[in-house]
Amino acid sequence: MEENKKRENPFSKAKAFASSAKSAIDKTKKAAANAGITGDSILDAAKKTRGAIVKAGSEAALVGKKVAGSAQETYQKSKETVIQQIDQNGDGQVDVVDIIIMSLKVPGIHVNRAQFLQKELFKNHPQEVINIAIAETPAKAGISREEIDKIADEVINFERNCVSGISAALGMPGGVAMAATIPADIAQYYGYTLRAAQKLMYLYGFPEIDSYENDLNLDTETINTLTLCLGVMYGAAGANKAIQGMAKALATGVEKQLLRRALTKGAFYPFVKSVAKWFGVKMTKEIFAGFFKKAIPVVGGVIGGGITFATFKPCCNRLKTVLKDTMLSNPDHVSSVEEDAIVDSIVNDSELDSMFYPAETDLEEDINISEEPADE
Repeated sequence: MEENKKRENPFSKAKAFASSAKSAIDKTKKAAANAGITGDSILDAAKKTRGAIVKAGSEAALVGKKVAGSAQETYQKSKETVIQQIDQNGDGQVDVVDIIIMSLKVPGIHVNRAQFLQKELFKNHPQEVINIAIAETPAKAGISREEIDKIADEVINFERNCVSGISAALGMPGGVAMAATIPADIAQYYGYTLRAAQKLMYLYGFPEIDSYENDLNLDTETINTLTLCLGVMYGAAGANKAIQGMAKALATGVEKQLLRRALTKGAFYPFVKSVAKWFGVKMTKEIFAGFFKKAIPVVGGVIGGGITFATFKPCCNRLKTVLKDTMLSNPDHVSSVEEDAIVDSIVNDSELDSMFYPAETDLEEDINISEEPADE
């Protein structure tokens, strides 16, 4: 008997719970009815809520579209502003001529060859040796290649530190303000690049480049020489051949008039055109992709300075590597077939065989390669 009562007890509890739950539901229904809440009113409220959400979403999308349109308009105006400030020759595009002219406007970019060699060599050499280095070349003055290389490394490090600090400071502004700092940043960076290039060329035997900042009516010969230097520094196909050919022409006493013609119309000109085309594509990519990524305040400046610091030295080292082994800098240099062909073309005032010029595919490959981070 006792066992039966125990068995029935769970069922009794379940029955009591169900009754209690039904009573609670009835009370809830009654309270809802008294408050005027019905199934239809709940459904209506749900519909209104859904409509409000859809409306809010549409308004948010419209606002987002307006913001995106405004951002695009701001970007386009900034881009046009940058092009106008960089376009020094007024042809409506950014090219290597614009970069050179704008960079040479930066005070202190021109390097006086005699003063520079005097300053770098006086500590270790008597004046008569320095005079030969200035009148001829450091190599002809008997200055060792090891010493020249050491001075070149010091030059590269000095210019690198100068441009990196300035680039970081100019990169600080964010947003639309970046449009104003981009041309200044580019001018500073390539200005110091050209200053380093001049110093390296003088150390390794090249004559003075007429790049005085007070006289910006630069002749084509100067523009094209600096174009080839930049081509070597940034890895443009064929630029190193042109520089080595120029060194051999200078070392063998080719007349200045013939060299000028070679740079403006003759053997070097196709190299110059190839480098200019390559550089124009590269600059457009960098300015309107890389530089605009620096639009975040402060962080942009740090990134800008960091990128400058990382890339400047490898570019200078490329030029140093080419310059240290030419007929102007190395008594043991053996000229290549390309160098011989270039000099023969200059002396004979004839066209250089097209086989020595870089192909279009070479230029495309080098542009892609240049996008990769340079090694230290």
